[in-house]
Amino acid sequence: MKKTLETGKLNKILKRLAESDQPSTIRSMGRQPVHVVYGGAHLFSAEATEKLGRIALRSIETYAPNFVEFARAMWLNGADSLPVYDSAIRSLELRLVENPEEIKRENVHAWFAWTVYQKTLEKLKREPIEDIRIDFEDGYGIRSDSEEDEHAILASNELAKALAANLLPEFCGFRIKSLAPETRARAIRTLDLFLINLLQQSRGKLPQNFVVTLPKITRKEEVEALSELLSEFESKNDLPNCSIGIEIIVETPQVLIDRNGQIALRSIVDAANGRCRSAHFGAYDFTASFGIAGNHQHLQHESCIFARNIMQLALAPLDIRLSDSVTTEMPVAVHRGEDLSEKQIAENALSVRRAWRTHFNNVTNSMINGFYQSWDLHPAQLAARYAAVYSFFLESKDDQARRLRGFLDKATQALTTGNQFDDAASAQGLLNFFSRASDVKAISNDEIKAGTGLKPEELKLRSFDEILKMRNKSSAVHS
Repeated sequence: MKKTLETGKLNKILKRLAESDQPSTIRSMGRQPVHVVYGGAHLFSAEATEKLGRIALRSIETYAPNFVEFARAMWLNGADSLPVYDSAIRSLELRLVENPEEIKRENVHAWFAWTVYQKTLEKLKREPIEDIRIDFEDGYGIRSDSEEDEHAILASNELAKALAANLLPEFCGFRIKSLAPETRARAIRTLDLFLINLLQQSRGKLPQNFVVTLPKITRKEEVEALSELLSEFESKNDLPNCSIGIEIIVETPQVLIDRNGQIALRSIVDAANGRCRSAHFGAYDFTASFGIAGNHQHLQHESCIFARNIMQLALAPLDIRLSDSVTTEMPVAVHRGEDLSEKQIAENALSVRRAWRTHFNNVTNSMINGFYQSWDLHPAQLAARYAAVYSFFLESKDDQARRLRGFLDKATQALTTGNQFDDAASAQGLLNFFSRASDVKAISNDEIKAGTGLKPEELKLRSFDEILKMRNKSSAVHS
């Protein structure tokens, strides 16, 4: 007769497993900005976010003055099927304004292009910038010590003005130079000048979600040193511990793999002592470190894909936001001036639209691969940024909504029958999709509720487990 497992032994094994259980690595970390705008410290002003938004809108007005031109410029899905003649475009646009749902049933491509276009314009008027970085490194250049001292004071003055006038985006910070030997003293001096003056001008107040970005890291001791400096600064100025976050840039091989062949990134983050908010990828410094020629340096290079995979694998268990790198092709006109020939005007449009498409594709690929944030360097890039973001969410919202509704129905049924729902990680991934879409207003809360059954108060929880707990409590109250 065959024997079953001994109950006592089985219980011990199950208990040991339960004690070593780890939480799901797929969860929400709160709102993540969809981009970060880098600009030289010498150019920063309190009105920077509004100014950048106006420039982005002007680029659309010039090179994509209606939703059809916009769709063609970005190569939105179905753009080739849209009307060509101005009269037909205007007629269709009027009907879309009056009854978008009817047009959606007749011509989904027209509805899609018009919706992406309208959402992009609205975003640039309402919140053009979600995250901004005042740059004292690559975007600033090499300057004398006296110049950098002056700019550290002026930039922090402007930041304090923006803070007082409520002109700052939800996320902001500044990038210092590397803590490598040749720039170490300069980086620390700028850090000190900027922070002291900011607190003096703002009467001791810091912006929300404020970080110091550390570039070209080669070892954990650099991050550890920055964390100690910030801790000392907070202590001397009566600031709560970890008020100032650290943002690391992954742009050297040593950040990923140490000399012993071990993955170094986790220890780099740990060296921040709880301050690390995000890890950004610097594709061009990274590829250059391998001797890759400039004309072959791009975001889809195999070495970049490898680096991003390592970032995801190493940091998945942590609440660290990940950001992809930059599109270096800028959407700018090749000819300047007012008295341009038709040929020059056409060449300007071609230059801008080509750069838009490159950026649109890079942003889309980043999001497909789980990097929902990346860099913008020029305000005209914002047009392609938000076109890509809204396209990404709108194209798959119906399918994702059906899947999430199915998970919610199964989980609710499991609760009512006393069973355990066992696919919470997949459901959390879908919930993250709608949380991000809601943050950027790609999909309204009403649309999310209609498609998934999620109430606005449930969506705010950003946690599938917490949603189930809320529903369980509600069920218990009404039973």
